[in-house]
Amino acid sequence: MSKMFPHLFTPGKIGDILLKNRILKAPQSTGMNNMDGSVSERAIRYYRDQAAGGAGLIIVEYAYVDDIASKSAHCHLGISSDEHIPGLAWLAQNIEEMGSVPGVQIEHCGRQRFLGTQPIWGPSETPWPKLWHTVGLQSVPHAMTIEEIDFVVKRFGDAALRAKLAGYKLIEIHGAHGYLLTNFFSPHTNKRGDLYGGSLENRSRIYMEIYQEIRKKVGYDVAVTIRLSGTDYEPDGFPVEDTIALSKALEAEGIDAIHVSGGDHHTMIHQVTPMSLSLCHNTWAAELVKKELHIPVIASGSITMPQYAEDIIASGKGDFVGLGRPLWADPNWPIKAQEDRPEDIRPCIRCNEGCLERTFFRYQAVTCAVNPLISREGELKIQPAAKKRKIAVVGAGAAGMEAARVLSLRGHDVTLFEASKIKGGLLNEASVPDFKADIRPLTQSLITAIKKTGIAVVEKKAELSDLKDFDAVVCATGSLPANPPIPGSDRKIVCNALDALNNKVSLGKAVVVIGGGLVGSETAIHLAENGKDVTLVEMLPRIMNDVAVTDFLAYSERIAKTNMRVKTSTALMEVLDNGVVVKGNKGTETIDADNVILALGFVSEQGLYNKLIADGKEAYLIGDAIAPGKIMDAIHTAYRVALRL
Repeated sequence: MSKMFPHLFTPGKIGDILLKNRILKAPQSTGMNNMDGSVSERAIRYYRDQAAGGAGLIIVEYAYVDDIASKSAHCHLGISSDEHIPGLAWLAQNIEEMGSVPGVQIEHCGRQRFLGTQPIWGPSETPWPKLWHTVGLQSVPHAMTIEEIDFVVKRFGDAALRAKLAGYKLIEIHGAHGYLLTNFFSPHTNKRGDLYGGSLENRSRIYMEIYQEIRKKVGYDVAVTIRLSGTDYEPDGFPVEDTIALSKALEAEGIDAIHVSGGDHHTMIHQVTPMSLSLCHNTWAAELVKKELHIPVIASGSITMPQYAEDIIASGKGDFVGLGRPLWADPNWPIKAQEDRPEDIRPCIRCNEGCLERTFFRYQAVTCAVNPLISREGELKIQPAAKKRKIAVVGAGAAGMEAARVLSLRGHDVTLFEASKIKGGLLNEASVPDFKADIRPLTQSLITAIKKTGIAVVEKKAELSDLKDFDAVVCATGSLPANPPIPGSDRKIVCNALDALNNKVSLGKAVVVIGGGLVGSETAIHLAENGKDVTLVEMLPRIMNDVAVTDFLAYSERIAKTNMRVKTSTALMEVLDNGVVVKGNKGTETIDADNVILALGFVSEQGLYNKLIADGKEAYLIGDAIAPGKIMDAIHTAYRVALRL
């Protein structure tokens, strides 16, 4: 056991919290801070909500340690100057006031500088491929000199002292995910021939020096932990055996705990795992590390529901569980787990639409597809309505159920109309493939919320006559599959993707899917993985143009493991009785098929809304009824409309 953690597990303010609660908030970039790295009021509101949700420990997002090459992203939290201390102290005080232990992660970005500007520092001139394709030569790291390595080591120590002065009880060194320390540790990025390259001992040297420098600056009355990737998942990178060896060396030096995750930004799907990859994706590495250590191990990565966290701790795979995205989906996750209310948790679906896509690729503050409050804390909280009204919501898909829930919580008298006996709308078809199974608990959580709020549900297709006595109508009428005029599209072998996913049609062995967007690609992969002979046809030069980056990478890997054929820059010309005629760059060809599945987009269903408006009724569109979109569009539009009524 380390010199520090016994204190954390003994009676006292901090010890009582951590003995009772092994759930911690894992650090994640938010893009909510000020341009100079100082803490913003927006970030304070966000972290207060996160701490109020019941996590025993909040590790604040990574903070850059110097002003030369350490800053990674826009509005990145800073700890590089004493000028940052007042804001950091303000943040730590707020976290502690809400009942959590405040911690902070300190970091140098290395080659993963999302700002797209120089200088970029690293052990060698090995660029991050994504950045290379974006900015070219500007992405090539400067190979650090010994003096520059020493400079960075000292800046980590200075940053740790600032964290201590600001009131943080735990300091986590970011040694994972393809940032600077991992660049030294991985043979994939470290091509040095001096005492910082080559052997495992040399590649570990900067870790040891940084830890020793931090201890020299802060002593032993603050916990110091480190986050490591079990492996970077690079073919020429580091295996988990190297991580175990590094962990044991750090344990011998006195580090308090090892926080295990995995991947780097080149292998992003193993770091910010999409729903098509396994749950608890990196806990295998935490388990292997823990077997070799006597200090606590924190397991993290796609631990979406309490039963998984309980299993990790009960089976000894980890002493703590770190939650990142799940606390964006539902900041009250820990409280609901403690109160044995897992059915009330709004689950993370690992879509990466509101978090990863938004922060790293669109340069905006984080939000969450299933929780519109993230980054809007204090702005979008549910408040009682000024006047109670009788409101109808038509359609019990994601948008309709979310709108009904919020309207009911605001005090309105809500009736939900749904023509089908099965609630969920297109969530049901979307979750048919096993690699989309994360959507199933989301659907159930929405249904549970409807039941617990006591909303009246009418199982019928709403007509104008049903809605005449309501003060307002929210139309969550969704969308229907597009059916463009294609010669032969009325033949018996043709169906749409929804019917194929719902098993409403009997499919033969040979299937052609027309349309390589999100729905078409997922349908094709699902059928190919279930034994069908699939050809996917797309007019554009590539498929999956509307897919999140992590899904694109994961789906590409899945396609490569099947016999599925993909034809891009190819248009459907005609459907025959036994196949299709398509035209590509090499001319026209016929593809034999037992079934032709059309995935050519959707068209919003606005008929009822138009009738209501023509009748002088107060009516609103939400979700796919506005425009066909994703789960995030459905829930966010529904929430915002419900908040206005």
